[in-house]
Amino acid sequence: MTQILAIETSCDDTCAAVLDGPRILSNVVSSQARLHARFGGIVPEVASRRHLELINPVIDAALEDAGRDLDAIDAIAVTTKPGLIGALLVGVNSAKSLAAATAKPLIPVDHLQGHVAAAYLEPDPIEPPFLALIASGGHTLLAEVREEGRFAIAGQTLDDAAGEALDKAARLLGLGFPGGPAIQREAEDGDPDAFPMPIAMAHDGSLDFSFSGLKTALVYAVRDLGPERTRERRADLAASFQAAVVGQLVAKLRRALDLGEWRSVALGGGVAANGPLRDRTAALCEERGIALKLLPFELCTDNAAMIGSAARFAEAIPYPRYLELDAAAR
Repeated sequence: MTQILAIETSCDDTCAAVLDGPRILSNVVSSQARLHARFGGIVPEVASRRHLELINPVIDAALEDAGRDLDAIDAIAVTTKPGLIGALLVGVNSAKSLAAATAKPLIPVDHLQGHVAAAYLEPDPIEPPFLALIASGGHTLLAEVREEGRFAIAGQTLDDAAGEALDKAARLLGLGFPGGPAIQREAEDGDPDAFPMPIAMAHDGSLDFSFSGLKTALVYAVRDLGPERTRERRADLAASFQAAVVGQLVAKLRRALDLGEWRSVALGGGVAANGPLRDRTAALCEERGIALKLLPFELCTDNAAMIGSAARFAEAIPYPRYLELDAAAR
């Protein structure tokens, strides 16, 4: 099978992986979370500069962990869109340089296709058709996957992504960054019914998502409580907010299952690591009698193994045509 070196730098994680078909030989992720925590969110220029420092050591580590050298690699894959343009350019130019120096083909990959294609990796890969719920800091969508290598968007967020909403809520509550894990930890001691939080677009029949109204509801709740009472009720606020985010994601997934015949569901993206979301999705799939692919945590957040997986079903560009390849923010 084709052995692929994959590179992912669409946001703040510098990632490289080596795949042998659907088998992961290595998957290295260097996180910048602590670097950006002081700012309460990702600073694009800081992320890009850090990628420049990390990209070569991360690629070297991926090859070493896989027990391969560059000569053993058949193709190089890289995320070209969507993402932070400066961060993407670091990965794209590094991939082009490696591919050109060895005259190997280059495979451009869409980051969202990577999240879907993570479900094809061993162990326990699934096959289309399936419905994928992808929820992360930058994206939230329902994807109808009927064949490998492509999908149709059934619904997507009209404003904030689920992970972005969780990050903003955590910053408002003084819980730090990244917001998703911080909200979940705080919510463990809270009452999810303590504060009424809206589940947007619950009755309009669409499969689209919206989290801006939920964010506004939290702002009003914090304003009405004041600083001291907000600190006292922080666990309840976190639990109520998390329940509303999860509630909307599961409600739209349920509606999508009502509208079509699906034999399995895949849950991906960084928010897919959320415990309540995994539990409620599992309960829904058990209720419907369909299979559920819960990705391991390391394949939920940004990683290069998922990019390598998507590359298996994408067109490879031969040398030197890819020298004109560029990144795109969208």
